[in-house]
Amino acid sequence: MLNNYKIIGERFREQNEIEKALKYYLKAYKNLGGNEDPEVLLELGLIYQEIGVLHEARKLFSELIKVQPEEPSGYYGLAIIYDDELDYDKAIENYEKAIEIDPFYYQAHFFLANVYDQIGFREKAIYHYEEVISLSPDYFWAYVNLGSIYEEQNLTDKAFDLMEEALELEPDNFKALFNMGVILKKQGRRELAKEYYKKSIGSNPKYPYSYFNLAIIYGENKDFETAIKIISEGICMNNDVAVLYYNRGCYFARLSKKEKALRDIIKATQLDDKLIDYMKKDKELDSIRDMKAYQLFFN
Repeated sequence: MLNNYKIIGERFREQNEIEKALKYYLKAYKNLGGNEDPEVLLELGLIYQEIGVLHEARKLFSELIKVQPEEPSGYYGLAIIYDDELDYDKAIENYEKAIEIDPFYYQAHFFLANVYDQIGFREKAIYHYEEVISLSPDYFWAYVNLGSIYEEQNLTDKAFDLMEEALELEPDNFKALFNMGVILKKQGRRELAKEYYKKSIGSNPKYPYSYFNLAIIYGENKDFETAIKIISEGICMNNDVAVLYYNRGCYFARLSKKEKALRDIIKATQLDDKLIDYMKKDKELDSIRDMKAYQLFFN
């Protein structure tokens, strides 16, 4: 019966019928020998993790480690849970244990790199992203994430090469296109940067920062009308993003369109009140501070 329950559970899992899969894996778990079957423990742990019942997932992965201490899956499962809970010390401990058991476990290298990047250990993050690329050359996000680290370090040539590799794997990925725009602008290749931001918008019009960064290039060239047009398109697709309204307000202010500027600044600060203190010191908005509506609203 144990094998039958596992077969049925696997079938429902393949059909993405999670509740039914859970039902049969639980039957397998309660069957004789099921609570020591590595496959049952792993699949149950993964299902509980997927549906957010993390205490059960943690228990099952811990049981899996006791049954198969020489296998990395239990440690990796625990690491993912601790990672999601932002318990980075325990996440690192378990990712490293999984890698110690299986140095070729590229998924563990990838998520360990993510953790190190989150907590500011950039050199360790770089090492593990490079391990991912070495072990799995088609792992798209390893190129994107490593390229982003190099861009933040202003190593734009390295960043460019990695983002180019990423775009060979997924030419229409909006995040890689966006990141390439960032890199190209840092390199002073502004016209080409514009093209990549436009491609990013075409690939995902719901990503607001492509509009934001594209508009900045036009704004820096004092082409405020075009910048406003781009931001307005962004707002049409993302009408709850404070920085889009804020920047459009700044561009309206530069064109002395005070009422429109104030309307956008009010909307931006309603969406994100943390902008108020910044806005009161922003010299680009000095021209609207004498307006009665501004004084009533902000003073």
